Amino acid sequence: MKHLSKIVLALCLVFGFTSVQAQDADNPWAIGIGVNAVDFYPTGEDAPLGDMFDDYFNAGDHWNVLPAVSKLSVSRYIGAGFVGELTGTLNQIDSYGDRSVSDLSYYAADLSFDYSLRALLNDGWFDPVIGLGGGYTWIGEQEGEDISNLDAVSLNGKLGLNFWFSDNLALSLESKYKNFFDVETATHFQHSAGIKFVFGGTDTDGDGIYDKDDECPEQPGLEEFNGCPDTDGDGIEDRQDACPEEAGLAEFDGCPDSDGDGVADPDDDCPEVAGLAEMNGCPDTDGDGVRDSEDECPDEAGPAENDGCPWPDTDGDGILDKDDDCPEEAGPAASNGCPEPTAEVISELNEYSKTVLFDFNKATIRTESEDALQSIVDIMNEYPQTIFHIEGHTDSIGSEAYNEKLSRERAASVENWLSEHGVPANRLTSEGYGETRPIATNSTDAGRQENRRVEISLDKDREMKDNSEEEEMN
Repeated sequence: MKHLSKIVLALCLVFGFTSVQAQDADNPWAIGIGVNAVDFYPTGEDAPLGDMFDDYFNAGDHWNVLPAVSKLSVSRYIGAGFVGELTGTLNQIDSYGDRSVSDLSYYAADLSFDYSLRALLNDGWFDPVIGLGGGYTWIGEQEGEDISNLDAVSLNGKLGLNFWFSDNLALSLESKYKNFFDVETATHFQHSAGIKFVFGGTDTDGDGIYDKDDECPEQPGLEEFNGCPDTDGDGIEDRQDACPEEAGLAEFDGCPDSDGDGVADPDDDCPEVAGLAEMNGCPDTDGDGVRDSEDECPDEAGPAENDGCPWPDTDGDGILDKDDDCPEEAGPAASNGCPEPTAEVISELNEYSKTVLFDFNKATIRTESEDALQSIVDIMNEYPQTIFHIEGHTDSIGSEAYNEKLSRERAASVENWLSEHGVPANRLTSEGYGETRPIATNSTDAGRQENRRVEISLDKDREMKDNSEEEEMN
């Protein structure tokens, strides 16, 4: 008996520190230990016994109690509040009703099916139990007494109360009525009190949290997250963590911001370098709106169309290469950055133009003038952005209207010849001025000869007009 007490004490220590739940589907097993009392008196049978429930609580006169652990039980949850329980008890009978006997041995094994009302009471600490079952009881023989060997099967009914101190530990009180049909005088009550330990809960993922309380029963997790995991240990459970494999911040739904620029790494095209939100987390050092990784000049502001670099002005003429038709040669804006003919070049053109001859009183160019005109073409093509103006002039002989008409037609003839031989028509203009712009006296043949001429100049008015129209369009 002393050894049995030690075993029970060890069980108390083990189960007392084990995290288990009240007996249910997730915690199906329970072990009970305690003491029992056998009372033959208040069963309503023949004398020397009393009527049913007579002196039911008279423990001093009628109860047989063994002063040691005398009851062990093992129970298994079946479902829907039902529990199957196997109980073994031993005792020593000194009182048989109102009679004294000499230390009869008492052994019993009972199987019952119990129903717990705890679920109906909101799973609180108070747990009423009713049960029905059967058992086998043996009471030892005593010579000279009416009591002989009792070896019989009983039909049992019981009422019990469990008082749950915690999720795994309860005080258990029970009263069981054992009815023996063959030996009516052996019918008795058996009362017991003890401790019940619940264990064996289902923990599918082995995280120490039983499935009934585990919101992630298939994944090992943490108690603070009701059994759900926090893989990266950032304090944000995986179910709410947009980056469950990387420790991050709550403000970014659990994702990291490695460069600290306020853009979470999954949304950051440059997660290792601090940048701007409008650049998806990439830097723009020169602030030109082109991210550094795509900016060929990250320290100099420049437009995206030039890969983030400022437009160059290779020839230094003040016109950016992108707007400069001659980026390798300096020239004025009027000619789109291309060089213009110098005074010497214009003088050379006019030396050739002086030799251009026409048929008498006609605008037809004479054949011997073609070499001079070809030289003019060659010079003009050296300045592809320059617009040249062809001027026609006459002397004062004849009417003013006739002279104006003839000079205009001769200037147009030169313009047409030049455009037909390599100078784009949009780079040529012509006009006739008649006798209005003499360069010598019309009183002599030599003077009139000088006044009958074709001159070439730069068409400044045309250039200014084109630039003005372009500015209006922009």
